[in-house]
Amino acid sequence: MTQHIRRVVVTADEVGWETAPAPVAGPGEVLVRTSLVGVCGSDTHAALGRHPFIELPYRPGHEVVGVIAATGSGVESMRVGDRVVVEPNLYCGSCFQCRSGRYNICRQLKVFGCQVPGGLAELFTIPADRVHILPDAMSDTQAALIEPLATPLAAIAKAGDLRGRTVAILGAGPIGLLLLAAARHQGAAKVAVTDLLASKRARALRLGADAVFPADSPDLVTAAHDALEGAADVVFDCVSRESSLAQAVDLVTKGGLVVVVGVGLPGTTPVRIDLIQDREIRLAGSLMYVAEDFAQAMSLIGSGGVDVDELVTATFPFHEADKAFAASCDPEQVKVLITVAPA
Repeated sequence: MTQHIRRVVVTADEVGWETAPAPVAGPGEVLVRTSLVGVCGSDTHAALGRHPFIELPYRPGHEVVGVIAATGSGVESMRVGDRVVVEPNLYCGSCFQCRSGRYNICRQLKVFGCQVPGGLAELFTIPADRVHILPDAMSDTQAALIEPLATPLAAIAKAGDLRGRTVAILGAGPIGLLLLAAARHQGAAKVAVTDLLASKRARALRLGADAVFPADSPDLVTAAHDALEGAADVVFDCVSRESSLAQAVDLVTKGGLVVVVGVGLPGTTPVRIDLIQDREIRLAGSLMYVAEDFAQAMSLIGSGGVDVDELVTATFPFHEADKAFAASCDPEQVKVLITVAPA
């Protein structure tokens, strides 16, 4: 085994590389050789200094697919050579949230690849219970979408059964488009999607949206209500800005639910409290996922319920990780992947 590895480090000035001692799997851990890593919107926000919970410098990589290279003592559920995907939420297991099954909002939550060094490296170690073994029939590219899909599935879980209900999705980036796929799979009656870019609105139509609208259209609310045959039962805000939250409150029906999925900017965001109170609108945040969401994401992708070719728009080699980050900042891209090593 090599004595040193290369890994990506993001500073205020650049996306670069550093050399670090090769990690060794400790008790309860696995050593993983990275195969493929997705670049998340959180990664690019952090690189630009705009993420409220990620400090620079940081070592990215939380959408990770890899192969187990070694196991630490006490690990019996997996073997060297198993292909795995990372569930990156690192939780304490003892706080009230963890004990009640909501470890995705652990009081001491840290995220692999955000607050601790991640998988955009040649090798990394992680607790064995934070990886899921992949089915043989699933490609690495498919597997790279499991973590991003788990986020929308966790948001949908807050909304309950979508069968026969109408949905509006604000933002047709990776999360918004995966939300569209998941809402369709779960039986939503009608789905409307908004985005500033015509290309992403067209992509949403190809992926099953009933109607799409420019996010800055002055008659957006009226047009969306017409398309949905009434106000939306559930609105998922994947943009999380003052303008999108205002739209969400106007789009949702009385007694309906607005789920904030996108990462908002720090500071205050005005919201129509009078409408929320008068219409009994529920406003909920959705951060991450739990194992059940991961399992559901794996099943949905494995069944062909997600059009991977529509969503993965660029792939870069490890030595061009800086170019991958730059490409991810291009709004025309959807999901950008980085190949670190062949499976």
